[in-house]
Amino acid sequence: ALSFLVVSCPCALVISIPLSFFAGIGGASKEGVLIKGSNYLETLSQVKTVVFDKTGTLTQGVFEVSAVHHSPMAQEKLLEYAALAECASSHPISKSLQKAAGGALDRSRVTDIQEHSGRGVTAVVDGVAVAAGNGKLMEELGVAWHECHSVGTIVHIAVNGEYAGHIVISDVEKPHSRDAIAALKAAGVTKTVMLTGDAEPVAKAVSAELGIDEYHAGLLPGDKVDQIEKLLAAKKPKEMLAFVGDGINDAPVLSRVDVGIAMGALGSDAAIEAADVVLMDDDPAKIALAMRIARRTKSIVYQNIVFALAIKAVCLLLGALGIANMWAAIFADVGVMVLAVLNATRALYTKDLTKK
Repeated sequence: ALSFLVVSCPCALVISIPLSFFAGIGGASKEGVLIKGSNYLETLSQVKTVVFDKTGTLTQGVFEVSAVHHSPMAQEKLLEYAALAECASSHPISKSLQKAAGGALDRSRVTDIQEHSGRGVTAVVDGVAVAAGNGKLMEELGVAWHECHSVGTIVHIAVNGEYAGHIVISDVEKPHSRDAIAALKAAGVTKTVMLTGDAEPVAKAVSAELGIDEYHAGLLPGDKVDQIEKLLAAKKPKEMLAFVGDGINDAPVLSRVDVGIAMGALGSDAAIEAADVVLMDDDPAKIALAMRIARRTKSIVYQNIVFALAIKAVCLLLGALGIANMWAAIFADVGVMVLAVLNATRALYTKDLTKK
């Protein structure tokens, strides 16, 4: 009876299973991936659909003005108007306009700045009403605007209610983005999706370049949530969906999906707070690595469960028949626990996973 009681003690399960998850989280943190809990680590192992925001996630968010089109005024004046209207924003596009206009600007020249979420800004510069944003902002203001066939982010400018031209701003892809998409597919991800507020030509070009399965362009922050809801409704019950983003507008989506992944270096505080996983160096290639770590950790957990239960079942049977003595019972309790703990520590070592 004492042997039976000792064998039935669940020490191996109680200690080794949480330890396996802690080791997996520790191994991921050594690779620059912060996972906020064991439940997120387990969910990450089941991800089949990965949705990306574009700017700052798949691209560097380093924008440069590449062209100015359809401008009845001098290009320098148009850039100055656009930069001053955007001077209160920290968005990479705003910074690129300020850089193209010549750096430091006198903000005292600007009043009545109003930000239109997902569309642009309006302001009064030197007493002149200036609007800078996308085509939706121009339509709201009743300004007739011209389409641009160049690939890039298009900032349309209106001065005193009249169309003044548009500025083409180009973004740069992150060096590992294409490899990151390929690694995700190799890791078992069946669908990759890109959501962006950029125009259709930009989204199409980027998705084709990176090998993304599906994209949705011209989205406002609220539209991204709607697209995520559609993707969540379409997935199978045991398949998980992850979203990768970096901006403050991505926070609602990050908190809605099964696993939210944020960029930790350049990402906004709101995105990092809402996310379940944080990539400390903003490298999207680390997502596939985190999934491999999660899957191996889950495999180690199952190994410990099966091993502990199998040994205990055998010893319980032998103990009930009077064959197993107290030494066998101690092995089935303490011995199995020690072996399970040693197996759990394997999740700490990730060098072999980084080579895949």
